[in-house]
Amino acid sequence: MLSDSALLGLPAPAKLNLFLHVVGRRPDGKHLLESVFTLIDLHDTIDLFRLEEPVVERTGDVIGNVEKDLCVRAARLLMETFDVRSGVRIHVEKRIPAGAGMGGGSSDAATVLIGLNRLFGLGLSRSALMELGERLGADVPFFIFGRTGFVEGIGEIITPLEIPPASYAVIWPGRGISTAEIFAAPNLTRDTKSLKIDILSGKALEIWPNLYGHNDLQNVAQELEHRVTEGLGMLACGTHDARMTGSGSAVFGVIADPCSYRLPQLPDGWKGFAAKSLREHPLSAWLD
Repeated sequence: MLSDSALLGLPAPAKLNLFLHVVGRRPDGKHLLESVFTLIDLHDTIDLFRLEEPVVERTGDVIGNVEKDLCVRAARLLMETFDVRSGVRIHVEKRIPAGAGMGGGSSDAATVLIGLNRLFGLGLSRSALMELGERLGADVPFFIFGRTGFVEGIGEIITPLEIPPASYAVIWPGRGISTAEIFAAPNLTRDTKSLKIDILSGKALEIWPNLYGHNDLQNVAQELEHRVTEGLGMLACGTHDARMTGSGSAVFGVIADPCSYRLPQLPDGWKGFAAKSLREHPLSAWLD
């Protein structure tokens, strides 16, 4: 719903890393990655209410300290950078699990930036919002970019990639894993051979929807959290190419049809989804 004073029901879709390779490290210690990010139709929902006073209020599902919430930080960054004299109340309904490697917080922040650009009539370009998003987190620019992409560096280099639509079964095992602990592990693979975008396009598209590559973070994650291994085991029947997304702890596998696929019975606290890939972000037209 769109009005001069509110934007209601804005989707913030989750992402999957179809593969994730660690190909090196920068001098500052940050890891260099190569991955294919794709959006799926599982999403959080965000409502934005314009306020007269230049304040940021946050309601709905909040994880952790509100002052550190990415939606709040995104709104404040945009308002301070572009001298916005109005304020906003941000209401979030979460469906994407936290600590899953599915980009829920980053996607929420991206949707807030896209929505406030519209609500405040700023007219900022996609690239301008992506630059702003990079100051909030490595994954935020991808959600503003808004379509399947080959992602390099620490997440700042994104090349559009056309791949056929696919469906996935996703399982989140009820708790997350420390990303910092994974990247600090001495046995983490950090020298996977770098690849070129050409291998993922043209005739090479015949590999899809069978997934390419692997997730270099998965072995360490399985050592740190046995539930990752259990989740992968649950996907062994009825899916193929099961693997972890991002730094976990969610795992996923390719399925033929999300309507007919039946998720396995999950322990208490776990969550499961059948999802379809999205060609582009639902709000992408607002930035064209």
